[in-house]
Amino acid sequence: MKLLNYDIVIAGAGPAGIAAALGAARAKNANGNVPQRKIAIIERYGVVGGGLTSSYVRPFLGTVENENVGCEIEQLITENCKYMSPVESAKVVLTQLLHEAGVDLYLQTQVNAVEKDGGDVKSILADFRGEKLKFTADAFLDCTGDGDLSVLSGAEFEMGREGDRLVQPVSIMFTIDGIENDYGLLCEHEEHYTVLPNGKEYLDLCHKACASGELPPSVNIVRLYATAIPGERMVNATQMNHVNPLDPLSLSNAEYELRMQVQQIVAFLQNNVPGFEHVRVNGSCTTTGVRESRRICGDYTMTAEDLFAGKRFDDAVVEDAMFVIDIHNPDGAGQAETDGCPHKPEPYEIPYRAFLPKGLDNLIVAGRCISGDHRAHASYRVMRICMAMGHAAGAAAAQMTDEKINSRAVDIRRVQKEVCIEK
Repeated sequence: MKLLNYDIVIAGAGPAGIAAALGAARAKNANGNVPQRKIAIIERYGVVGGGLTSSYVRPFLGTVENENVGCEIEQLITENCKYMSPVESAKVVLTQLLHEAGVDLYLQTQVNAVEKDGGDVKSILADFRGEKLKFTADAFLDCTGDGDLSVLSGAEFEMGREGDRLVQPVSIMFTIDGIENDYGLLCEHEEHYTVLPNGKEYLDLCHKACASGELPPSVNIVRLYATAIPGERMVNATQMNHVNPLDPLSLSNAEYELRMQVQQIVAFLQNNVPGFEHVRVNGSCTTTGVRESRRICGDYTMTAEDLFAGKRFDDAVVEDAMFVIDIHNPDGAGQAETDGCPHKPEPYEIPYRAFLPKGLDNLIVAGRCISGDHRAHASYRVMRICMAMGHAAGAAAAQMTDEKINSRAVDIRRVQKEVCIEK
């Protein structure tokens, strides 16, 4: 077994994990200096970016008020593409940022066990193509999205909505090109009505096709987003319900069904939308997109009521987050709570306490698996908010290793200063 000693180890190189690594590398210590810290990221896939690259989620969704490293990441990736991130550019930019920050990146490496002493995680055990790796650190961050590291460490978690415990459906994102006589058709949400050149309304076409069987029964809207390339659209439409994203066979079966849906959706566009007669798929995700899985139980649980109230927190580390309560129906097509656009909360804060798994002293969670209920999660799970969380978690981890303290002894005012929050 190879022993690898670090100050900070992060599981997951998605948007939250990369922001955490950069936040940890750049954080100032109590003297106002930035010491060199040994930081590692462990990533199960062969590329960084997570949902941004492997899952092909190209829009940067959500907003936050406080300037954080996510703003820099987005600016570098998007270049001249408003709100859209070219996946290939993201792979280069994200890898370069980690390299320049001196972060060691372990790709194609799977975390599979944890060694603990009471509430302290002492080491992470991982596999790389049959080789056993053992990572030690002062601080560990779980940015896996699924809460894998937290659960291996013994953390409690919740999953799904109240009652039936169903999670949001999984999807495959893809792009199409070959649009001729581009009439500017976009469909970014459930009330984005557009009359086509033939006089038909696009959303009405989608709803009728779903009812008739031309589209899958779980697909009653085919969202189309502009990209930087003329004649191209990103498509967000496929949807598979009743999938357990923690069950390998369930997720693999969903992959098959979703790939079949892609063909059905393209045929619908070819047969019904002027200018789309000859479109073809020119790219798609390399892993099924999972919206929701585990939510780690933390010192504080975010609720939808917090969001609608625009709740403030003394230990806020994300300021004025905003995104709709976007619950893709776990048991059918469309939205779970509305017939049109999802409910919109007030700008809300996210407290540091929601990042701290109960019973664990040197592990911090960031990203969609923080402590929250099913409805709150549906808002904060998106990319800009997750990157803001990651930056704050990384700044907290830097304090932990600099001062040899646990996660609950962190000076939250210094974290807030790092992420540009004034309290």
